[in-house]
Amino acid sequence: MSVTIYHNPRCSKSRQTLELLNEKGVDSDVVEYLNTPPDAKTLKEILSMLGISADQLLRKHEAEFKEAGLDQEGISEEQIIEAMVKFPKLIERPIVIANGKAAIGRPPTQILDIL
Repeated sequence: MSVTIYHNPRCSKSRQTLELLNEKGVDSDVVEYLNTPPDAKTLKEILSMLGISADQLLRKHEAEFKEAGLDQEGISEEQIIEAMVKFPKLIERPIVIANGKAAIGRPPTQILDIL
């Protein structure tokens, strides 16, 4: 089974999720997405696997949220995705992908459903 985690080592939930994968003996490909952000195509695939809109994956309390102009009315899905590519800190974390499915590790145990 191929498992990928979009990980931020500074985030406690991300660290807990990675630890949970390790405890379960799951060998995962760790992508530190702040250093290697997903492109727009990958983000769209992740959103599709999660079954949510880009707005639902958006961290709205980050400074980059306002900097990218995402606090304005009428922002499109494409504009949100473009902002997440430019400012990966806006992407909710951690995201685990396994078996053609994805889950956000908030709480970390939520990822167990896709393993």
